[in-house]
Amino acid sequence: MKELLLVCIGSFFGGGMRYLVALLHERLIGPSAVACGLFPWATFAVNVIGCLLIGLFTGIAASGHLPTQWKLVLITGFCGGFTTFSTLMNENYLLAKDHLLMLAIYTLASLALGMAALVVGYKMAEAL
Repeated sequence: MKELLLVCIGSFFGGGMRYLVALLHERLIGPSAVACGLFPWATFAVNVIGCLLIGLFTGIAASGHLPTQWKLVLITGFCGGFTTFSTLMNENYLLAKDHLLMLAIYTLASLALGMAALVVGYKMAEAL
């Protein structure tokens, strides 16, 4: 139960930071660029920053300099709440070391099935 609380704390702050980036984007550039067919800079920035952070935190953890509790807060919680894309990229990196076929399957399946599930969700919502 303690581990879950640590992940929740990290997720709270990660999700909050994601929202703040979106607000900053809106103030600097205007409303959601995606709705206007423009490049989604806020999401792009969050994904890149999230990848940098999860790489940094995972690297520190691998060297034994990050206690398990902080791994839960920073990697699983904060990065997961900030952007799940960083987790996808981190898992791809770990697979790329020794399992190139699994990397290809995981990446392609994640993108293809994720998009298919999204479309099905939209269609389900339209049917309501």
